Amino acid sequence: MTRLPAQGPFPLYLANRPETPNADLQVTDKYRNTPAARVALADAAMIDRAIAAATSAAPEMAALAPYQRQAVLRHCIERFDQRAKELATVVCIEAGKPIRDSHAEVTRLIDTFQIAADEAVRPRGQMLNLEIGPRTKGYRGWVRRFPIGPCSFISPFNFPLNLVAHKIAPAIAAGCPFVLKPASLTPISALIIGEILAETDLPEGAFSILPARVEQVEAFATDPRLKLLSFTGSPDAGWKLRAKAGKKKVILELGGNAACIVDAGSDVDDAARRLIIGAFYQSGQSCISVQRIYIHDSLVDELKRTLIEGIGKLKSGDPLDEEVSIGPMISESAASRLEEWIQSAIAAGAKLLCGGGRDGAMHEPTLLEDVPEDQPLSCQEAFGPVAVIERFSDFEEALDRVNRSRYGIHAGVFTPSIDHAFRAWDRLEVGGVLINEVPSFRVDNMPYGGVKESGIGREGVACAIESMTEARTMVIRSATR
Repeated sequence: MTRLPAQGPFPLYLANRPETPNADLQVTDKYRNTPAARVALADAAMIDRAIAAATSAAPEMAALAPYQRQAVLRHCIERFDQRAKELATVVCIEAGKPIRDSHAEVTRLIDTFQIAADEAVRPRGQMLNLEIGPRTKGYRGWVRRFPIGPCSFISPFNFPLNLVAHKIAPAIAAGCPFVLKPASLTPISALIIGEILAETDLPEGAFSILPARVEQVEAFATDPRLKLLSFTGSPDAGWKLRAKAGKKKVILELGGNAACIVDAGSDVDDAARRLIIGAFYQSGQSCISVQRIYIHDSLVDELKRTLIEGIGKLKSGDPLDEEVSIGPMISESAASRLEEWIQSAIAAGAKLLCGGGRDGAMHEPTLLEDVPEDQPLSCQEAFGPVAVIERFSDFEEALDRVNRSRYGIHAGVFTPSIDHAFRAWDRLEVGGVLINEVPSFRVDNMPYGGVKESGIGREGVACAIESMTEARTMVIRSATR
C-alpha cells in the first residue's frame, strides 16, 4: 500500500462532523495501480440527512456577517498553506498528477479561496434611480443580493482540489450551506478540505462532503430542498442531471475538444512551447486541453518539427518524480480507450507523428495530423495526452473549422494581427478566446464556462457568487411626495 501523508480510513463529513460508518471506497495509487487508502462511503440515508442539515443551517448561514465568512475562508488559506506539501502529495497519488503540477494546483486552491475571501466583503447590489418621470418623483430604490439557500455540488477527478474550491469557496462567501460529492476516484483531497472546514465556526449543517456511488447522485439534482446544482464532469451525466433538476438553478461545466489557431507571422518557438504545455499538462486530462491545432500553411513544416522535438523531451514515469511531465491517465480503461481512438484515426488516414504507445494507464504523448473531422480524436473529447494538427490557408476558414464542434469552452489564437484577434473574439463560439495563448490557460477570478455541449452558466468566484445569490429590490416612497 502506497503511504499517504495521513492514513485512512478517511471519514466523510456529515453536517460538519467526521463520520466513518464504513471503509467501503478504495482509492488507488494511479501510477502503481495499488491500494492507497480506504474512504467512508455515504448511502442514501446519509445524503438525505446532509440535505436536511443544510436546509436547517440556511438561515444561520445567511445571517453570518461578511467578515465572519471571510474569517472562515482566511482560516482555510492559512491551513492550506501549512499543509501544502501534504495536499500536493495526496493529489499526486490519488490522481496520478505529476508532483510539480500537484504543487501548482495547491497554489490555485489557495488563490481561489483568497479571491473568495476578498469577494466575501465586497458589496453586491446597486442604488436605483427611480425618478425617471413625474409619476415616480420621490421614489428611491436599492437592490441587494441574498443567499439562494442550500446548494449541491458534484466535482470531477482531474482537479480534485481546485475544482472543489471553485464550488465551496464561493458558497461560503455567499452564505450558502452545501452538500458536495467529490469524485470517487479522487475523494481524499476534498475530505482534507472538509477536515479544515470542520476547524471553523461555520453553523452546524453548513457543509457536508460525501463520497457516494453513482446511483446516489440523482438526489443532488432532484431534491427540492436544494436550490442550486453545480456539476463538473461528463456531458452525458451533466445534461441528464439538468433534465431532472426541476426548478433549481443549474450550472454545468462539461467537456470540450479545445482548438488553437497558429496564424501566419506567429512566433513558432513560443507557440510550440505553449502548445506542448497546453496539450500534455497532467496527461491532457483537462476539458480545455489543446486537442485540435490549426496551423497556417506558411508555418506548418517548422512548427511540426518543433512540436515533435519538444514532445520527445517530455519525461514520463512516476508522478512523484519532480522531473516527470507525463504521469498515468486516471485508469487503464481510459488509456485503452484513447489508444483505440488513435488507431481508428490512423486506419481512417491520419498520420502518426510521434507517440501512440501505451503501457497500462501510461500513454505516450501523441501527435497526429490529417485526422478526419468525423473521427473521435477530432470531434469528441479525447481527455488524454494527444493533439491533432491540420493546416489552413485562410483565417476565416480556420475560424469556421474551430466552430465545427459540438463543444465550446475556450479557444486559443496565436496571431500578430490585432484585427484577427478581434475577429476571433467576434466569431468563435466559445466561452473564452485566448490571444497568443493556449485555451488551457485559466486564472481563477476569470468568468469560466462554455457554450453548446460544454455547459451552461459560469464559474470563477464572482460569477459563482452571483449564481448562488438572488437579487431583492427595496423601494421607498417619500412621505412628502
